[in-house]
Amino acid sequence: MAKTETNTGPAASELITGKIAQLADWRGDTLARMRKLIQQAVPDVVEEWKWMGTPVWSHDGIICTGESYKSVVKLTFAKGASLKDPAGLFNSSLDGNVRRAIDIKEGETVDATAFKALVREAASFNTAAKKSKPAKKAKA
Repeated sequence: MAKTETNTGPAASELITGKIAQLADWRGDTLARMRKLIQQAVPDVVEEWKWMGTPVWSHDGIICTGESYKSVVKLTFAKGASLKDPAGLFNSSLDGNVRRAIDIKEGETVDATAFKALVREAASFNTAAKKSKPAKKAKA
């Protein structure tokens, strides 16, 4: 797994681990499980720490963010509206034109196989979009 350093201080992966430990309840357990599934789905995923404390997983662009609230752990897929979701995992932010999210409440479990397939699709979508952009010409 690739790791991205923050501008100063600990690596993003260390900050994410710290965030999970700080939650110290079902939300930390849930975020840890989803992190592990993301890493299994895309072994070279890059972990980032953005927006003053949000875990971000990227591969040629943002795959998803992992946020924790009082009653849900929210995984927001940056390009979720463009992804196929045959298992119907997306259950939040369904009206937007770009993003889609999965809200996980206490006691709920997301199907690991379906989730990993969704993560792989998001990574593939980012890679395809990156390859389809025309190369910028160097200035003389």
